[in-house]
Amino acid sequence: MIRLSTLLSRTAAAILLGSLLVLAGCHRGDTKGEAIKTEQMQGKFDATVEAYKSGQFVVDGAVLSALDTGSHFAYLKDQGKLPKTVLLMRSDESKIRKQHLEFMARMQLDYGFVVYYDDGGTLKKINAIETKARDLEDYHAPVKMNDEMKGKSASDSGYDPSRR
Repeated sequence: MIRLSTLLSRTAAAILLGSLLVLAGCHRGDTKGEAIKTEQMQGKFDATVEAYKSGQFVVDGAVLSALDTGSHFAYLKDQGKLPKTVLLMRSDESKIRKQHLEFMARMQLDYGFVVYYDDGGTLKKINAIETKARDLEDYHAPVKMNDEMKGKSASDSGYDPSRR
């Protein structure tokens, strides 16, 4: 059995420890270039979409459901005008919610563009792998009940068999 000298083994351990410290110092815990200041990049996106209430989006001034927004991007793809980068911003009516990010992750996967969103003054890229891509759905407004129907259920028909 060959024995290494103590000086050689201590030198190897010191080199190993030094290289681990250098590698640990290079890693900050985030991806380089992923976070960008919003004011620096405001006008450099191919398309801008605003988040709206109930998972809807404002595209070119029109309020669209997630399904209609996907159809809009499909039309742009057919015309050869599909944007490469899309900025998702909050609107006056709503902030960016998880639902908006999931819909945009789905569109990112379907159409191949990159989506950034404004997160408190910093632009962040939507990672379609980490964000659960949600199937696009149409918007259905909540159903309003008449005052006479409130408090009644389908099983409360008012039929009484003893009244025959």
